Amino acid sequence: PSPHMPVLALPVMYIILGCLHDGISMIVLTAVIVLPMVKEAGFDLVWFGVYLVIHVEMAQITPPVGFNLFVLQNMSGKDTWTVARAAFPFFILLNVAVLIITTFPQIVLYLPKLAFPD
Repeated sequence: PSPHMPVLALPVMYIILGCLHDGISMIVLTAVIVLPMVKEAGFDLVWFGVYLVIHVEMAQITPPVGFNLFVLQNMSGKDTWTVARAAFPFFILLNVAVLIITTFPQIVLYLPKLAFPD
């Protein structure tokens, strides 16, 4: 099996968890298990941190427990499903962002490499 398989399975896991938990709960529940797998697979931890934050944000805009949907609902006065439909294009854009940073990790690592050259 490819060492990339755990990282490819994470989006599904975080979207499912996002339907049930808030963001910090997802990180606390999964970091202990996921971080050693990511290290063992040889991924850069800074890259993985950005990858994880994007996935957590995607989970924050998925119904029924998407915390950001509730915030937007209260701010706009619209019902939850209207807000969720309006957030769907952003969900798609976040998926595109994940695809881009997975394909080109240098985008994420450019500034850290400038600040902390090896």
